Amino acid sequence: MTTLFKNKLFIAVCITSLMYTACVPSLVRKDANKNVPESYNNKDSQDTTNTAKVDMKDFFKDPYLRELIDTAIKNNQALNIILQEIQMAQYEVRARKGKIFPFVSVGAGAGAEKVGKYTRNGAVDQITDITPGQPIPKTLADLGFGASVSWQVDIWKQLRNAKKAAYFKMLSTEQGRRFMVTNLVAEIAQSYYELMALDNQLGILNANIEIQQNALHLVTLQKITGQVTELAVLRFQAEVNKNLARRYYILQKITETQNRINFLVGRYPKDIQRSSDTFTKLVPDSIMNGIPSQLLAYRTDIQQAEMELTAAKLDVKVAKANFYPVFNITAGIGYDAFNPKYLITSPESMVYNLAGNLVAPLINRSGVKAAYYTANAKQVKAAFNYERTVLNAYMETANQLANVNNLANSYNYKAQQVDALTESINISISLFKSARADYVEILLTQRDALESKMELIETKKQQMNAMVRMYQVLGGGWH
Repeated sequence: MTTLFKNKLFIAVCITSLMYTACVPSLVRKDANKNVPESYNNKDSQDTTNTAKVDMKDFFKDPYLRELIDTAIKNNQALNIILQEIQMAQYEVRARKGKIFPFVSVGAGAGAEKVGKYTRNGAVDQITDITPGQPIPKTLADLGFGASVSWQVDIWKQLRNAKKAAYFKMLSTEQGRRFMVTNLVAEIAQSYYELMALDNQLGILNANIEIQQNALHLVTLQKITGQVTELAVLRFQAEVNKNLARRYYILQKITETQNRINFLVGRYPKDIQRSSDTFTKLVPDSIMNGIPSQLLAYRTDIQQAEMELTAAKLDVKVAKANFYPVFNITAGIGYDAFNPKYLITSPESMVYNLAGNLVAPLINRSGVKAAYYTANAKQVKAAFNYERTVLNAYMETANQLANVNNLANSYNYKAQQVDALTESINISISLFKSARADYVEILLTQRDALESKMELIETKKQQMNAMVRMYQVLGGGWH
C-alpha cells in the first residue's frame, strides 16, 4: 500500500467521519448525584467505625444460627441460579473481547463440475489445453484449501466499549449476588429469632394454662361450697379453652417458621436445632453505624446500581458509533486446482485476495437513531435508579437507628409491666381466697399478665430483628 494511497484513505475516513458526526443527534444527558448527608438524623457524629465490616461469623455468635447460614450459602437455589448468571456474564465478556481481534479460519474443499459444450466456458475448454496434445477433461474437479481473515477495524472504539459494558454488567451481577447473600443471611437470622420467640411464647402459654387450670379447680370447689356461682366456673373454663386453642396456633407458626428456614437453607423439612432457653437473656449487640458516605462502599445494591450506570454509559457510546462508517478488512490465501498433482504448484495454483470496505448507514438511519435514543434513555434511567438506591439506603439506615433506640426503651417499660402484673396475679388469688376480690379480677389480671409476657417476648424478637436489620442496611453479611 503506497504512502499516497494511505494518505487518501486517511483523508477519506476523516471527511466521512466529520460528515457523519455532524449528523449525530444531540441528547439530554443526566449525571447521577452521588452526594449524601454527612450524618444520620441531623447528628454531627463523624465516627467511621462501622459494624458492616464485621464478619457475619463474628456478628452471629449462636453456633446453630451460624451453621444454618453456612449451609444456606452453599445450598440455596436462588444463590446458585445467580452464580450461573455470573458465569454467563463472564462468557459474554469473552465473546465481546473476541470480536475485537481478527477472525481467522482455515478450510478445505472438493467438488466437480461439467459445463455444457455450447456454453461460454464449454467453448473455451474446446480450444484450451493444459499441455500440448492433452485436452481438458469434460468433467473438472475443484480441489482447494487455504486460510481467510476478516477483521472489523475498531476505529471508533465501538467493540472495545461493548466489551467494557459487558464487563461492568458482569460486575453488576456479582454485586447482585452479594446483595442476595446479605438478604439471605438477614432473613435466616430473623426467622431463627422468630422461631426462638415462638418457643418462648409457647412456654409462657403452657405455664399460664396451668395457672388457669388451678384457678378453675379452686373456683369449682368454691361453687360446691356455694361461695361462687356456675357463671364463675364457666368463665374460667372458657379462658382455659381459649388458651388451649391458642396453643395450636403457635404450634402451627412454629411449623411454618421451621419450614421457611429449611427452604432458605435449600433442604426438605426437618427440625431446626436452636437454643430457645437463652432467648430472653439475649442482648442485642451494639451497632456502630459509621457515616453515610460509607454506604456507597458497603451497600452492594448501591455498587450494583453504579456498575449498571457505568455499563449504560458505555452502551450509549456503542450506539453512537453506529452512525459512523465501519471499516472491514478481508483477506485470504490458499491453493486451488482441478487436479491433485497441480494443487500445490506455486504460483500457478496459488490464489489470494485482499479487500477493504468502508460502510456507513444511509437508508436505515432511523433505526440507528432509535437504538441511540433507547440507549440514552436506559442511561438516564440507570442514573435515576442509582440516586433512588442511595436515597433508599440512607432512609433505611436512619429508620433502623431510630427503631433500635425506641425498641430498647419500649422493652424496659414492658419488662416493668410484666413484673407488676406477675405480682398482681398472686395478690388477686390471695384476695379471692379471702373473699376480698371477685373472680372477674382474677381473670382480668391473669389475662393482662399473659398478654404482657407475650408482648415482652415479641418486643425481644423485634429487638433482635432490628439488630439484624441494622447489620443488613449498613451493608454487612456478604464478606
